Amino acid sequence: MISRESTFERAAWMTELRATLALGWPLVLATIAQNALITSDVILMGWMGSDALAAGALGTNLYFAFLIFGIGLVNATSPMIAEELGRKRHSVREVRRTVRQGFWASVTVAVPIWLVAWNGEAILLAIGQAPVLAHNAGQYIRALQWSLLPFLLFLVLRSFLAALERPGWALFIGLLAIPVNFGAAYALMFGALGLPALGLVGAGLGTVISSAFMFVALAVVIVLHPRLKRYHIFGRFWRPDWPRYRTLWQIGLPIGLTLMFEVTIFNAAAMLMGRIGESELAAHAIALQIASFCFSVPLGIGQAVTVRVGRAYGAQDTAGVTRAGWTSFALGTGFMTVTASLMLFAPHLLLGVFLDVADPKNALVIDLARTFLVVAAIFQLVDGAQAVGAGMLRGLQDTRVPMIYAALGYWGVGLPLGATLAFGTSLRGVGIWIGLASGLAVVACLMLWRWVRRDRLGLVTATPRDVQEAFAS
Repeated sequence: MISRESTFERAAWMTELRATLALGWPLVLATIAQNALITSDVILMGWMGSDALAAGALGTNLYFAFLIFGIGLVNATSPMIAEELGRKRHSVREVRRTVRQGFWASVTVAVPIWLVAWNGEAILLAIGQAPVLAHNAGQYIRALQWSLLPFLLFLVLRSFLAALERPGWALFIGLLAIPVNFGAAYALMFGALGLPALGLVGAGLGTVISSAFMFVALAVVIVLHPRLKRYHIFGRFWRPDWPRYRTLWQIGLPIGLTLMFEVTIFNAAAMLMGRIGESELAAHAIALQIASFCFSVPLGIGQAVTVRVGRAYGAQDTAGVTRAGWTSFALGTGFMTVTASLMLFAPHLLLGVFLDVADPKNALVIDLARTFLVVAAIFQLVDGAQAVGAGMLRGLQDTRVPMIYAALGYWGVGLPLGATLAFGTSLRGVGIWIGLASGLAVVACLMLWRWVRRDRLGLVTATPRDVQEAFAS
């Protein structure tokens, strides 16, 4: 006979699963749409020629290293709002103040990034890039950098809606931004519709237009929507809330640095791969693109679990924290198990999207990429685990120690091990991938270890609600 307690527990887990899926799938698609914006620019640069594509890719990689920090910083608004809504379901004033400080933080971080990005050409020359390539990339960055602030403001609004568990409008506008970006960039790059042909600068300005479109469109929706306008998000924007501003930086600064550690290790891996050989670099780019596309799913789930854990954390519901964390972890790693199986047992199906597998000229790159995908299969599992694990801890507003874990795993283990295996043994490119997988595995294990010990570490404490639920069951 099934006990009342087990029936209650099963129903609670199923409720959590439905809530996570309802929140997670729009966030996953929003992440894919965001990647599509970058992909559309790459396609247009390719139409301009290989030189433009190389300069554009160089400029994008440098700019993204700064952008990712800003993204991490403003993402702190999500767990802060989720905690407040968990504590007080119909909170308005505190939510509005957090969104306002998210805007303030966006402006604060944008100004120094603009100053640095404006000197992108000098930075590229300092790290040994060819003068012509550095000049073209620098001009592109000078146009692209103005997209930073509207994009960060859009992310604050998206985090606000995600914490409300209403991510649909942000997804819809993100999808609309793809044709807006493509059309604006094409017209400005190639001189369509009577506009001047600005080349790479046009691509940057196209991104500025699409980012501004996303922010303005989502702001209009929030101001006019019957259930959202009551928050008066833009009311008294000029009023400071210094304690909340400091809290946002305390939570967001480690998130930004964590993302920077992860992104820059992949940049470093590409540079190391380029020293090994052109074929290895091409194979690395293909394998990494496949892995990155698959990563969009656990990344979106990681954003969802931050909200779900954050709400339970704010409500002081430790059982709810447990259910929210492990449900998302199972979803993220389950999906990555499927993609890992495809990499192991159907690599040609994946590689055929990028290269003609029947063309003998591509044989070396295909063979290398297939070998990289074997390691990437392991890579997938631990990458998904660390992405969701980081989201679980962010829901508890625990970001400082995970930042240390990321620095240790990526730069203390992953890169040194990869470089040693690549240049100290006969593994070459495979050694770099083993290093990446090892670094991610270290981070994933440390994140999960901290999550499992969250009660002992004082991250979560027992509450009256848990006692009431146990009594009711």
